[in-house]
Amino acid sequence: MEDKPSSAAAPSGSQSAAPASGGGTVKIAINPWVGYEASANVVAYLLKKELGYTVELPEIKEQLAWEGFETGDVDVIIENWGHPDLKKQYIDEKKVAQTAGSTGNKGVIGWYIPKWMVDKYPGITDYKNLNKYADLFKTSESGDKGQLLFGDPSYVSNEDALIKNLKLNLKVVTGGSEAALIKGAQQAQEQKKPLLFYFWDPHWLFSKTELARVNLPPYADGCDADPKKVACDYAEMDLDKIVSTKFATSGGKAFDLVKNFTWTNEDQNAVADDMTNNGMSGEDAAKKWVEANTAKWQAWIPK
Repeated sequence: MEDKPSSAAAPSGSQSAAPASGGGTVKIAINPWVGYEASANVVAYLLKKELGYTVELPEIKEQLAWEGFETGDVDVIIENWGHPDLKKQYIDEKKVAQTAGSTGNKGVIGWYIPKWMVDKYPGITDYKNLNKYADLFKTSESGDKGQLLFGDPSYVSNEDALIKNLKLNLKVVTGGSEAALIKGAQQAQEQKKPLLFYFWDPHWLFSKTELARVNLPPYADGCDADPKKVACDYAEMDLDKIVSTKFATSGGKAFDLVKNFTWTNEDQNAVADDMTNNGMSGEDAAKKWVEANTAKWQAWIPK
């Protein structure tokens, strides 16, 4: 979807591909949203506790994480949101990466407002009415246009094209992080403040805060083929895992575990909720989920 500065990139000198017996190092890139971190921490926990690997979790933005397949700095992207351009470059052309199957998570990006606005402003969830209500969303950052609050600059985004092609009186304002979007959404609902913002599912926030999705023109095959001409909603994505070709060929049981890993949006949200709202570290939240879901993860462990 989407990506945090890459200052924590993994040292490139460590052993990348692990032997089948364990004991090697696996580098799972961490992209900057908590659902991704939840998946990465559960896989990392099992790699360490069940298979005896060392795991590095460097914080790297999406684009840079793909570059890491070529440099050897990244073995695994555990949750990929589409990126057909990067797949073409690194899988089809350079052949330094390959897909490793679905995560089981269904991902949807969209525009949202706090639920209270639906009752107060008739038709506001229809994009055709957004210009009528654009003044509600004005901020000091958006000037004479309505604000569309965005997250990390590295996230997948069609927002500028949508605004232009749908002739909307809106301006993208970058909040800078997932945390900024969450705080904005919570305040908007609690304090009855107007807010239009970019967000995605799966996310724990939907179980805590009432939100409503704005209906953009429905997605159809190919409607997002030209980034400059996009005038449709985002597609629902079957989120997948991407691994380096080196890791796929010599990663042994570590690769098998990554390939076998699949869970639900509810599973991910439970771990992400513990990490965000219950004061738990990624490892502790992973441990809690692992201890409560033995039957699920045991099916991922290679024989």
